Amino acid sequence: MPETSYQLVTDQAGLNAVVDTCLKTAVIAMDTEFARFNTYYPIVGLIQIYDGSTCWLIDPLALDDLEPLARLLTADSLLKVFHAGSEDMEVFQYALDVVPSPVFDTQIAGAALGVGFSMGYQAMVEHYLQISLPKDQTRSDWLARPLSAGQLDYAALDVIHLLEVYSLQADALAASGKRSWVDDECASMGQDIPTIMPPEECYLRLKGLWQLSRRELEVLRQLCAWREETARVENVPRNRVVDQKALLSVARQEGLQRGDLQDLGMMPRQVRKYGDAVIAVVGKAMAVPEADCPQLIERTDAPVNNRKLKRLRQVVDEAARRHSVAPELLTKRRHLEKLIRSEDASGEYHLPGELTGWREAIVGNALLSALTE
Repeated sequence: MPETSYQLVTDQAGLNAVVDTCLKTAVIAMDTEFARFNTYYPIVGLIQIYDGSTCWLIDPLALDDLEPLARLLTADSLLKVFHAGSEDMEVFQYALDVVPSPVFDTQIAGAALGVGFSMGYQAMVEHYLQISLPKDQTRSDWLARPLSAGQLDYAALDVIHLLEVYSLQADALAASGKRSWVDDECASMGQDIPTIMPPEECYLRLKGLWQLSRRELEVLRQLCAWREETARVENVPRNRVVDQKALLSVARQEGLQRGDLQDLGMMPRQVRKYGDAVIAVVGKAMAVPEADCPQLIERTDAPVNNRKLKRLRQVVDEAARRHSVAPELLTKRRHLEKLIRSEDASGEYHLPGELTGWREAIVGNALLSALTE
């Protein structure tokens, strides 16, 4: 088929036909175009699907019900191929309350095959297929209507070549024995979607928590939960409510008064709209018994022994070369630091969860050996 040939789907009958057709095959390529200008949640503007012969561009703004897509997204017999699909997981979770599964991410596969880490779609297509794709619509407004011919062509090309890349990667992964690595990584893609994180756990994403007392942690926990719930209800970015630097300052302020809020970093507009709510949340947190406040949090960003860290990075680089894989896929610096800090009273080190699974045999055990040298 011509590279820019597609069918625009704008009615329920057309959507149902797409789903029925795709459920008869084993693999499809998918992508989404969405906007997030001043909202908490992503707003989907277009959904692209390619089954190897037909490319469909589904217009969610023209459809009353996207629910038929849920059957396709959750069909165990149908592999959904994405490129850098973590944001697509979030889009579908909000739009349809489902997370696509099973999925295959060509960006992750590229890292496992040593092609590159976090490689963009255009670069991936050029590497595997020697095809140069346009980049002129990357900042398009996908909620504007009508969509231009250039936008639609660009969107179609985002999936038309994806199955070819997948096929080449699948063969290479099978030959190298790395397919299980990629499958494990892809299976976890929908597990850390920030927009469905329990509000009471959101404070744990902030840095510097080790500096706070148990009481201050309780105040911050409740403030972050309130901010998350408010942002979701009003569908606005978190920082539109209150930014995290101000939340930390409020949590550490003794004898807090409403008049202190602006000095602590809240904008005048935020104080007018949310000031009373912030004071109420702090008062509620102050009434919690000390025994019920969060436990003190151990510092995780303290400097570590540079000699040990340098040695561990050498081990990672050696393993990456040996297995022809991007070193960033094997581990991150913070995981190596976590491993160094795991030393117990007897001098033994313990692999953090991020270095278990398939990584344990590839690099984890070698890291432990290096630390005991």
